Amino acid sequence: CVQPSVPPVPNYKLSMSIPEWLQAIQTYMKMLQYNHTGTQFFEIRKTRPLSGLMETAKEMTRESLPIKCLEAVILGIYLTNGQPSVERFPISFKTHFSGNYFHHVVLGIYCNGHYGSLGMSRRSDLMDKPLIYRTLSDLIFEFEDSYKKYLHTVKKVKIGLYVPHEPHSFQPIEWKQLVLNVSKMMRTEVRKELEKFARDMRMKILKPSSAHSPMKERSRGKSLSPRRRQASPQRRPCRRDKS
Repeated sequence: CVQPSVPPVPNYKLSMSIPEWLQAIQTYMKMLQYNHTGTQFFEIRKTRPLSGLMETAKEMTRESLPIKCLEAVILGIYLTNGQPSVERFPISFKTHFSGNYFHHVVLGIYCNGHYGSLGMSRRSDLMDKPLIYRTLSDLIFEFEDSYKKYLHTVKKVKIGLYVPHEPHSFQPIEWKQLVLNVSKMMRTEVRKELEKFARDMRMKILKPSSAHSPMKERSRGKSLSPRRRQASPQRRPCRRDKS
């Protein structure tokens, strides 16, 4: 069988601005394409240490197989390592549509006083966002507005901590330091919570919540994985985010 062409892994050049570099990473991910097959090609265990997840990301660049949102987050971390001015943190969404719940995650980016994101989705406006948002809440509301176009109600938003730039770290990623039931809150309330959290993040005063209550964190997260498969009915309308 014919071997498909392998997209070259982007390399950072000193002449690049950070937005250009992030664009190069996102373009690379789009070249890998979104995985519509229903089979996950790479196993991502969220509790694994960062070092193990970075090995999986390396494998993704070697295999050049299509990826989904969680793999894109890991790959985004891997490709932005070594850029200390770029802070990376996971943003997870739980949405409700037509009687089902859906889960999605992107990689939030903070650099030079602006927020943006990297990621993969069936929908072109639910993945990467340019580095133009002055506040974390502006970025989150942009995602919420994008979801509304598809009649999805955002129920919960979870924000993790900055991921260390040390690829050999044995620390796991903190996926949900802040959990907001946004469907039960006013936007002013959501903004207040997000801005306080963002300020604490920038000051690096937050510690992983799992350090305080590993059992509670684990049991709360357990229900997510089986339900994620319900996303398949959503597959139809979104051929266009391959572009």
